[in-house]
Amino acid sequence: MRDDISQEKDGLLARLSAREPVFWINPSLAQSHGTRAYQDDIADAQRRLREARHHLQDAFPVTRGRATVVESPFLAVENLAKRWNIPHWYIKADHSLPIAGSIKARGGFNEVLAFAERVAAENGLARTSTERPNYTHSHARSVFSHYSVVVGSTGNLGLSVGMIASSLGFRTIVHMSRDAKTWKKNLLRANGVEVVEHAGDYSIAVQQGRQAAEADPKCHFVDDEHSIDLFAGYGAAAAELGSQLEKRGIVVDDDHPLFVYVPCGVGGAPGGITYGLKSLFGRSVHCFWAEPSASPCMLLQLLMGVHRPVSVYDIGLDNVTEADGLAVGSASPFVAPLMADKVSGIFTANDGHMLDMMLNAHEVEGLQVEPSAAIAFLGPLFLTGSKEGRHYVQAQGLGRALPNATHVSWTTGGSLVPAVEWHLLYERAEAFRGQVMALVDSWKQ
Repeated sequence: MRDDISQEKDGLLARLSAREPVFWINPSLAQSHGTRAYQDDIADAQRRLREARHHLQDAFPVTRGRATVVESPFLAVENLAKRWNIPHWYIKADHSLPIAGSIKARGGFNEVLAFAERVAAENGLARTSTERPNYTHSHARSVFSHYSVVVGSTGNLGLSVGMIASSLGFRTIVHMSRDAKTWKKNLLRANGVEVVEHAGDYSIAVQQGRQAAEADPKCHFVDDEHSIDLFAGYGAAAAELGSQLEKRGIVVDDDHPLFVYVPCGVGGAPGGITYGLKSLFGRSVHCFWAEPSASPCMLLQLLMGVHRPVSVYDIGLDNVTEADGLAVGSASPFVAPLMADKVSGIFTANDGHMLDMMLNAHEVEGLQVEPSAAIAFLGPLFLTGSKEGRHYVQAQGLGRALPNATHVSWTTGGSLVPAVEWHLLYERAEAFRGQVMALVDSWKQ
C-alpha cells in the first residue's frame, strides 16, 4: 500500500514538474469542521468592515451611495453554464469590489483598520459617535502620520493595504515583486503610496518588507504569510456569501452541496474563505483551490507534508505566470497546516487555459477578470469532467446530489485594469483560443 502511495505521489510530482494541468484530491479531508479557534477574529473583522463604510465613503468618492462598500455581487453566469453544461453556476464577483478591486480587499482592509484602532486607542483618541470608530477622530490623521504600514506583494494585496493605509494618513510602503504589473504600481503611487520594486519574486518582496519594518518601532508590517488579521478579513466573506445564497433561496445541505473554487497564491485568502465556509456549512461545502502550473506552492506543500517548507523551485518550476497575484513560490506556513484537512482539492492550469477562459468570460458574460481570476472558472470543468473529479463525487457519495449542486467561482482582480492593459491581454489571449476545450476533450480519451 505504501509503495502505491509513494508511486502516486512521485507520478503527481512528475506531472507538476512538467507543468501539466492536474486535479489533486486531498486524501486528508476531514468529514467535520470541529474547530472554532478564529471565530472571534472573524466576527471582529465583520464589525470592522461594516463600520469602515463611513470612512471609505468619505475617502473614496467611487463608493458613495453604496449601501455596502466591502461586499461584492453574487451573480449567475448562465451563458457560461450553457456553454460548458454546468447548471447552477455563479460567481462571487470580488473582481468588481471598489477601491482595491480584488479578493484581497477584506483582508488588507481589516489588518490596517485593526492597526489604526490600536494606534488611535494608544494615543487617547475616542469614538466620535456610535457609528464612527476612533480612527475617524479629527486628530487621527495627525497621529497616524507618525506611523507607517509596510507590505510585500505581487500586486493585489499591495493595492488593498496601500489604498486603505494611505487614506487614513499612514506613511505607506509597498514592496513589489518582479511579477507586479506596472499599472498597479502607478495606481499606488498616484494615491500617495511609496513603491519599492524588487528584481526577485514574491518571497523577496516579503522578506525585504519585513526587514525594513523591523527597524522602525512605529512601523506595522502586514505579514501575508502569517497574519491572523488578514486571514480573519478573508473569512468574513463567508457570511457574506451565506447571506447572498439565502436571499436567492439557494439551499446548502447534503442533498444540495455547494462547490466553491478559489484562486490561491500564498494561501491566505482561500484559507480564510474556506475556514469561514466550513464553519457555516460543514461537510455540505466543498472548497477547491486553483493555482498556476508554474506556481503550485500550496498543492506541493500539502502533497509533501506541512511540517517542512518546500518551494516550487525545488521541483524545477520558475514561478513565472501571467497570473501575477498567484505567482508565489512557497505556501503560507500558517495556512497550510490549518487547511490540511479542510480543502477538498487543488487544481492547476497553465497561462493558456487562464487566458482562454478569460476570453470565454468576456465574450459570453461581458466580464472583465484578470487571468488570476479566470482560473477559478475552470473548477467546475475539472470537477465534472476529469477522472479525479468524477472519483471525488462518487467517493463523497454526491452522485445523486450533483444535479442539485451550486457551483461558485470566486473572482479576484479585474475592475481596476486600465483599458490599454485589457487590449493587450485580449491580444495575447487570442493565441490560446480553444485551449480549455482541448483540455476538456483530453479527459474523454
